Amino acid sequence: MKSPSSLDFLTEALRRLPGVGPKSAQRMAYHLMQHDREGAGVLSRALAQAVEQIHHCARCNTFTENDVCETCLDPERDPSLLCVVETPGDQLMIEQTLTYKGLYFVLMGRLSPLDGIGPKDIHLEKLIARATDGVVSEVVLATNFTNEGEATAHYISETLKARGLKVSRLARGVPVGGELEYVDAGTIARAMLDRRST
Repeated sequence: MKSPSSLDFLTEALRRLPGVGPKSAQRMAYHLMQHDREGAGVLSRALAQAVEQIHHCARCNTFTENDVCETCLDPERDPSLLCVVETPGDQLMIEQTLTYKGLYFVLMGRLSPLDGIGPKDIHLEKLIARATDGVVSEVVLATNFTNEGEATAHYISETLKARGLKVSRLARGVPVGGELEYVDAGTIARAMLDRRST
């Protein structure tokens, strides 16, 4: 028996999610259609609304529904500190530590020449403009401790130090090979407090 084409389309769409293989996607699709059509409708509307309304902050590049995100507009933040992270998930984890009160720049990725991801793909020009605005005095590199994250941190560090900026890196404490989104808040807090110059 062949599945209806719209069910195949749904299955293929679900496979775009990280960690979802063909069998998992098929199970999800059948579950939604058989047991939770109302939930499927809610999911559909939520996705459509998110795609329509969420875009990048003009200052820090994170996700927002406004031109500038709430963090960038917060007058309690220290504008002289700029923390560079790979993803909005990494930014959220640092926020949950309650140890950092500066501003952010979200790269939306990391350098990976083998995958064809270069400086333009991680918004390096926008980061340089943000970091050299005359207000920022220290850039904290909080990229992940993967090979790509380390290469990204090194590249950004050299680029910004050449422009006279103080650049620091999260201290070890975050495990090598670890991704911030999956590390506990206590470990990230210790790494943020013990950051070092690069």
